[in-house]
Amino acid sequence: MAYQALYRKYRPKDFDSVLGQEHVTTILKNQIINNNIAHAYLFSGTRGTGKTSTAKIFARAVNCLNNKDGNPCNECEVCRGILNDTIMDVVEMDAASNNSVDDIRELREKVKYPPSKGRYKVYIIDEVHMLSKGAFNALLKTLEEPPKHLLFILATTEPQKLPATILSRCQRFDFKRISVDDIVKNMRAICDELNIDVEDRGLRLIARNSDGAMRDALSILDQCVSFSDGRITYEYILSILGTVNLDVIFELTDAIINSNLEKTLGLIEDIVRAGKDVNQFIKDLILHFRNLMIAKTSKNIENIIDASDEVIYKLNRQAKNIELNDIMRAIKILSDVEVKAKWSSQPRIILEVGLIKFIKTPSNVDIDNLLEKVAKLEKIIEEGKFHVIDKSNHSYNVEIKTSVSENLKKDNTDQKVNIKDEIFNENGNINSENVSFNKIKIEWSNFLKRLKKEKISIHALLMEGKLISFENNMLTVAFEDGFAFHKDAIEKKNNKEFVEKSISKYFNCDIKMKFIMASEIKNTESEQEDKKKDIIKQIKDIFGEDLVEVV
Repeated sequence: MAYQALYRKYRPKDFDSVLGQEHVTTILKNQIINNNIAHAYLFSGTRGTGKTSTAKIFARAVNCLNNKDGNPCNECEVCRGILNDTIMDVVEMDAASNNSVDDIRELREKVKYPPSKGRYKVYIIDEVHMLSKGAFNALLKTLEEPPKHLLFILATTEPQKLPATILSRCQRFDFKRISVDDIVKNMRAICDELNIDVEDRGLRLIARNSDGAMRDALSILDQCVSFSDGRITYEYILSILGTVNLDVIFELTDAIINSNLEKTLGLIEDIVRAGKDVNQFIKDLILHFRNLMIAKTSKNIENIIDASDEVIYKLNRQAKNIELNDIMRAIKILSDVEVKAKWSSQPRIILEVGLIKFIKTPSNVDIDNLLEKVAKLEKIIEEGKFHVIDKSNHSYNVEIKTSVSENLKKDNTDQKVNIKDEIFNENGNINSENVSFNKIKIEWSNFLKRLKKEKISIHALLMEGKLISFENNMLTVAFEDGFAFHKDAIEKKNNKEFVEKSISKYFNCDIKMKFIMASEIKNTESEQEDKKKDIIKQIKDIFGEDLVEVV
């Protein structure tokens, strides 16, 4: 007899053998016992949780000649015929490959004929969400008015993709992920039957990696059995799965917590050299930090984390050495790394960059939050949705105290001269005529938008510049050292004249442009301060140094 995969060989034959779905099997058994069977059922849930197996059991149970407490006997003529595929009363259809309108129309023609041996003609449509819109519409008519002998069982992993008109005509049952304990118990029974010696922690490792899917767990076990000599070790299962030993994960986490970058990168090198799957390792590392988070926030972690007492002790000890904020930051960074590494040809580099980012960035600095704030500010500035409040230091109060002169015999008086923006502009220099530097800065983004519509190449050059000053109708724009090409290009006669013409038209004022490199700018603030001091000196010369006080 040809070899049969474990998940097929040990497929459950009755409701009592279906693991972890008692909330479904109990209802189905009671419906059979009470002869209260609906015409359409929808089984939904993740892969490998028993949807198709339960559908086949239910199909036999409703047709069984001698069912026992709602379970099929699997011994009568009808049950044996369905198991051996010699009776055509149960039809299993894959919607992924039979998803057209014509396929459903053909099905509608066949459902008219009564069953040959059983009470019901059962159609099991797997992955029903793959049907086309037209196919769903064709199926809907049959679901609305089905023949008495017809029973539909629809199975899907994505029930949200089904039309509401289909969902409303079915009894829906949601299948849960199978617990690690149930998966381990089932695999232990199979290994005992096959005389295979497997370590308990190895079975738990398989169960955790199956993500609640019994089929996945048995497929991994099948692979281990095929390459073993009757004994399966924990290390062997690690090599099959491509996962990293938990001790290495603890060691790497300690290095990360202690900001030991050299050791962190060295351990990653060892993992890669050992041929481990980097993407799988990233998942394991995320799970480990999740366990640390649980250990940090919960007192009874053994009820939440599936691990041995030794591992739980290590988790509690390691969790004391790291703050909760750092754990959550690590999970966020590693989750981003997982997404990027999945589609990268160099997942190792993505992982290394993520860990360096975590180690080198102070825990009290939320980079993402800062970037989000900067983005909001840039948007506000670009849209011009802000008000400028002049709080510059360019306004000085110069107090002139004039005492009584013997010659003039006047009363003591205090005279104040307020030197404001009539003398100084934003840049600390004498103002230009009509257009202020403030106005240009506020309108700059809008001007660039208009310039982009007129000539996008000029816009691309000018947007890298930074406004520096506006004096005597001369607007100065500076470029950083990395944008020397932009400066040279925009200084060309045609380009410069185009910019001057556009900006003059926009501000209704004759404006000339000056382009410089940022490195050419000297200490502007110092120069401005010198100019202010010169003007104050001139005032003192006029009124007398003893009569002038700068406040």
